[in-house]
Amino acid sequence: MADADEQVTESGPYPGFDTTKPSIARTYDYLLGGKDNFAVDRAFGDRFINELPGSRQIAYDNRGALIRAVREIVTTTPVRQFIDLGSGLPTADNVHQVAQRYAPDSKVVYVDNDPIVLAHGRALLAENDHTTVIQADLREPRTIFDNPDTLRLLDFGKPVAVIFSATLHHVNDDEDPAAIVRFWRDRIAAGSHVFISHFRSENDPRSQELEQVLQGSLGRGRWRTNDQILALYGDGFTVQEPGLTAAAEWRNPELPDDLTDYQRLIAAVLAVKN
Repeated sequence: MADADEQVTESGPYPGFDTTKPSIARTYDYLLGGKDNFAVDRAFGDRFINELPGSRQIAYDNRGALIRAVREIVTTTPVRQFIDLGSGLPTADNVHQVAQRYAPDSKVVYVDNDPIVLAHGRALLAENDHTTVIQADLREPRTIFDNPDTLRLLDFGKPVAVIFSATLHHVNDDEDPAAIVRFWRDRIAAGSHVFISHFRSENDPRSQELEQVLQGSLGRGRWRTNDQILALYGDGFTVQEPGLTAAAEWRNPELPDDLTDYQRLIAAVLAVKN
């Protein structure tokens, strides 16, 4: 893991990475105030900061909802296994840190397709034998499920928490994000939890602006309506209270007085397999 005061630059500490195209994971890291990003990621992130003031809050609200989801799962259910699909770069209160704070035996598999995430993961693996990181694409779930590290840590005969935190909106419609969720639904035990946070469209100008920025720079990024997000679960799940809500509000004991327009554009939901 890179030193806390060391920023990833084009000359290191990870030479050979493609520094000409922005990465979702590294841009998200930048928006959260992290240092593991390249100039191209910062330039892309600055478009949100400068051209769409207030949109950066989406990243913080999403992270807060994820932390609350993990905490509630591990403190109110017997689930002690997590797989975080499209986990991004480590930041404050990662899934394993939150889960193991309350249940030290919790096991976590992180999955991301960015090589820097894997580099960080090697350090996590060295520090914590209940945690591992796999470099893989969430659009290829079979390779993740069959990975020896996944099978070493997780017992799919017992309930698992599957996390899609701000990832399925980067899967375009023609890539069938619902099929990804179905793959995991068919392989997890009853009582398993599936958490989804997702860009939410209210057919408004701001979501259209943000979608155009992502599609123009990354070729992906899909805002979906409430009904479209919930439809990703398909059959066989019971959505938990409070349903699909703005991430800033989802199970937040300190509800904000008023949501900004941007805060309404990231939503979170938790469902349990029947």
